[in-house]
Parts: sequence; structure tokens; C-alpha cells
Amino acid sequence: MNKQRIIGHFNESAELKIQAATALAHPISEAIELMFMALSNGNRILACGNGGSAAHAQHFSAGLVGRFERERLPLPALSLSTDPSILTAIGNDYSFAEIYSKQVQAYGQAGDVLLAISTAGNSANVMMAIETAQERDMRVVALTGKGGGAIASLLSDADVHVCVPDDRMTRIQEVHLLIIHCLCDGIDVALFGGDAE
Repeated sequence: MNKQRIIGHFNESAELKIQAATALAHPISEAIELMFMALSNGNRILACGNGGSAAHAQHFSAGLVGRFERERLPLPALSLSTDPSILTAIGNDYSFAEIYSKQVQAYGQAGDVLLAISTAGNSANVMMAIETAQERDMRVVALTGKGGGAIASLLSDADVHVCVPDDRMTRIQEVHLLIIHCLCDGIDVALFGGDAE
């Protein structure tokens, strides 16, 4: 393969991250504070998304329940995309659009946070999860791109929207992964102080 094309991918990714840093620093900071407060109060974080965003939800949850960059107590986070029996039962008996909202009804409590990840902001099942979370007095942190899509209009002033300023799926997902690392690091520092070792 053309090496310049590969270098181009690296350059595009790096340039977007640098451009987005200033715009996204504030909402990421707000998201960290929201998650810190929830965990401090004994609540937990539920995460969902589709495809690569489902993988990001799992990556985030693993970073909290296991560890990110330091040894510390496990933190309560749950990815809603990991149980195939639940997903296929709900998808078959109800609809694919309800695979996350049913789980938010089952697991979500007032004071919990939903991390809702959707590259274009238009995933029907993520949108239903957001609506269900809001009905249960949960707060929402939404990671999107492409202007936020329909999800942007669902969020309240109590929620946090981190929208990557780009339209390309791969670039948005790359920045979402960096945002997730920022969230995990910020939560660790807020809860346990200092710098990660």
C-alpha cells in the first residue's frame, strides 16, 4: 500500500485531535465532573453504542471496573452491549431499537450516568436509552460527531454533549477513544488524587 496514504491517515487524525482539543476540553471536563459526582455518591455509569461505539463503551467500562493506569478500587460501570442473550432476546421479542432502553430500565437508578456513544448522533437504540435514562432521573454524557444529529436535540441542560467537530466516521471514532481515555484519567484523578503512575 502507498506509504503516503498511511502517513495521511496519521496526519489527519493528529490534526483533528489538535484542532478539537480546545473546543472539547470544557465539555470533557464537565463530563468528568458529572461522572465523579455520580461515583462519589455510590451511583454507577452505564454505557452503550453500536459497532465501534459498542467497543468504545466496553473499553470505557473495562477501564473503570478493572483499571486505567493505576491500581485502585474497581469502579461501578456497565457496558450494555456485552450480553448476547439479553440483546437477542430484546431484539427478537421487542425491537433492536429497545436493546438499550430495556437495560436502562432494569439497571439504571436516579443519580446514575448514561454514557451514550453515537458517531453520527442518530442511533435509534441509543436515543431510546437517553430518553429512558432521563425519565429515571439519570444524567447523560453523549459522545457524537457530525453536528450531534438527533441526539443533540434530546439532551437537557443537565446533560453533557461532547461532539467531535468532524464528519468522517473513522476520525470521529479515533477522537472518541481519546475522549474515553480522558474520562478514565479524569475520574481516577478526581477520586484518588495525584497523577497516574
